[in-house]
Amino acid sequence: MSVIKKIRQCIVDREYYLSSHAEEEMLDDGLERADIEHAILKGFVEKKLTHDTRGTRYRIKGPARSGKTMHVICRFREEANLIIITVYAL
Repeated sequence: MSVIKKIRQCIVDREYYLSSHAEEEMLDDGLERADIEHAILKGFVEKKLTHDTRGTRYRIKGPARSGKTMHVICRFREEANLIIITVYAL
């Protein structure tokens, strides 16, 4: 299974966690949880970020529900669920 499919499955199964930083950034940019989910389900992995001792991060580029482009940075945790590290509108 591809990485984007695994990430999308976590979203569909509600097996993901929003970090407090992601929640703050989401509010600052006027985004909601549904926008994050939409961006992941409709977007693509734009970049794989491997230089982090905590694990590989993925930058997903996709549309919010309004159509505004946004980034979602996420990584898989040891338990195989997903953590949304940060989000921001472009």
